[in-house]
Amino acid sequence: QVQLAESGGGVVQAGGSLRLSCAASPRTFNGYAMGWFRQPPGKEREFVAAVSWHGYNTYYADSVKGRFTISKDVTRNTVSLQMNSLKPEDTAVYYCAADPTGRGGEYAVYDYWGQGAQVTVSS
Repeated sequence: QVQLAESGGGVVQAGGSLRLSCAASPRTFNGYAMGWFRQPPGKEREFVAAVSWHGYNTYYADSVKGRFTISKDVTRNTVSLQMNSLKPEDTAVYYCAADPTGRGGEYAVYDYWGQGAQVTVSS
């Protein structure tokens, strides 16, 4: 069983930056694709970004392309989401998720989920 824990959420003004991190225990991320999803207030959960198991392929929602960057550090057993040029519409609970097949992407099946981290962007 893989447990995921997000950190780095908070409140930031529009145009600012935040970095989310996700740590796995007790197993490593080796072989797992990782994804970030978010759920804005009153809306459905949506895909944000993903990285394949080897880190070579990354995927982004159109709404965050050019502003967010996902990265995977196997040695530290973490996956991060660097969020720049934040907008009020980025306000959401952000979830880290793991896909054991290693494929990743928006439509992969993510079997493991973190508890979520709140990101609030003020205008």
